[in-house]
Amino acid sequence: MHLREALRIGENEVVAFVGGGGKTTAMFRLAEELTQAGKRVITTTTTRIFAAQTSLAPRHLVCESAEAFDPEAVTAALETQPHVLITGPVDSEAGKAFGVDPALVAQFARLPGVVAVLVEADGSRMRPFKAPAEHEPVIPPETTLVVPVVGVDALNQPLTDARVHRVELVRALTGAAEGALVTPELVARVLTHPQGGLKNIPDGARVISLVNKVEGDDELTLAREVATHLLRHLDFAAVAIGAVRRADAEPVREVRARIVGIVLAAGRSTRMGQIKQTLPWGQGGTIIGQVIRRLQETDLDEIVVVTGAAHDQVGAALAAAHIRLAFNPDFESSEMAASLQVGLRQVPAQCMAALVALGDQPQIEPGVVNAMIQRWRETLAPVVAPTYREQRGNPTLFDRSIWPQVFALPASANPREIVQAAGRVEGVRVETNSILRDVDTPEDYARERPA
Repeated sequence: MHLREALRIGENEVVAFVGGGGKTTAMFRLAEELTQAGKRVITTTTTRIFAAQTSLAPRHLVCESAEAFDPEAVTAALETQPHVLITGPVDSEAGKAFGVDPALVAQFARLPGVVAVLVEADGSRMRPFKAPAEHEPVIPPETTLVVPVVGVDALNQPLTDARVHRVELVRALTGAAEGALVTPELVARVLTHPQGGLKNIPDGARVISLVNKVEGDDELTLAREVATHLLRHLDFAAVAIGAVRRADAEPVREVRARIVGIVLAAGRSTRMGQIKQTLPWGQGGTIIGQVIRRLQETDLDEIVVVTGAAHDQVGAALAAAHIRLAFNPDFESSEMAASLQVGLRQVPAQCMAALVALGDQPQIEPGVVNAMIQRWRETLAPVVAPTYREQRGNPTLFDRSIWPQVFALPASANPREIVQAAGRVEGVRVETNSILRDVDTPEDYARERPA
């Protein structure tokens, strides 16, 4: 996956990279991806970078001061080269290129055709993990996205200067003992601290962390642990995991983010002849209860159940299930699109995808759901759906990017129209026909109900 996809880079972005473990490399990798996509981008720093790193940009301009900024010169440079690096003066003896006045970033962002300004906003002296000093990070107020970076090579290593920049500040923020191991939990405590990874973040800026230098499976496991801890904090929208320096592969292996389950249970059960959601299933359970129990065995972060004809009965059946109920008042005259829209309106802003399940599919398998979630993490596809022998079934996962298209559908739309509105569908082949089975009729119930 490209870094620009993992970070969900849109138009008019100001992206600030903070932390340690590959900020500069990540910044230039993102710039390269954007220019390859036909975009214009400016990279810069508000602190300093190594003078040798200026050669990583195809064009480097020096701006001595805010007063010396020449927008016409930068615009002309962008006409010939869509990626321009702008720094302050270069000290050749010290081997440093100094940062620009942060007030200039707003002017950079307003230049014609510039889709993104990428800013290295603090330093780490080449360490993979750090805590910020009093004077940093220097994040411009116009920043739309902050990317706290950490190198996975800091993990399971002693908390010493060899791997950590400003060890004493890390200890102060976490209470860690001298020489303690750098664990995923310790990293997350620093990154989620208001004087750590969340320091100086402008209001309204989103936060997506990057766990970098992840090459092997052991490193991937550690990175996932970091992500799990980070996503317990609502300030973090997502965590990208990968290795931005690799030239032989895409830089992001997967993105971890919160995913909600939406269970559609608003139907009138006309074919069944009675309310089917609360029919007995298993030992003292119900059909809808079984669906919820199966979904709670998956990687979903929370569950919303959309009710309609049987609101009170379904609510009573799920009273102890720790889920959220949403009522579709138009259940008699609408189709599944309307119920899905009701469910999506109940989803917290921090959720990045929704897995839509049917309230009459008690055979739903946690393994299938988790396989779909993992495929989404690896692709961020707009739609992920399971297939069995070339037949597409349920549930279906929708990335947040295409929710506006779902909301634009008429209330009378059926599930096929929902998927068609999303465009590309990422299929996940499964070896079970449970994705094709539901309980619509008395015959279905008699056949499917466990003995």
